[in-house]
Amino acid sequence: MKLTQLTLVILLSLFTFLAFAEETPPISQQALLTLMATPANKPLVLDVRSADEFAEGHIAGAINISHDEINANLSKIMAYKDQTVVVHCRSGRRAISAENDLRAAGFSDLRHLDGDMNAWQAADLPIVK
Repeated sequence: MKLTQLTLVILLSLFTFLAFAEETPPISQQALLTLMATPANKPLVLDVRSADEFAEGHIAGAINISHDEINANLSKIMAYKDQTVVVHCRSGRRAISAENDLRAAGFSDLRHLDGDMNAWQAADLPIVK
């Protein structure tokens, strides 16, 4: 009986999370490269991987704030609140968490890098070490 109740609670929690979580619109790698080349509307590229992962290679101009430190470091990026902010991690899970925190803080133009860093590297796009 307790196992059934626990299972129902977990399923209900998961359903609630999925139903109320907003999906961040994706941005393709090529669209990001185009935006980054436009001086007037350069986006903030926010890499939410760990500092060690960031040091191993990152997108030029990206700012690194680990997904679990977003709320503690909002002051560093609040100037971008009304600008395009492109969030990515290695595969997507941490970026979604960071996007939820940023949305709650009032960021109005979030984008999620399609395929995250794994796809960026698979496409052999430039990285900085």
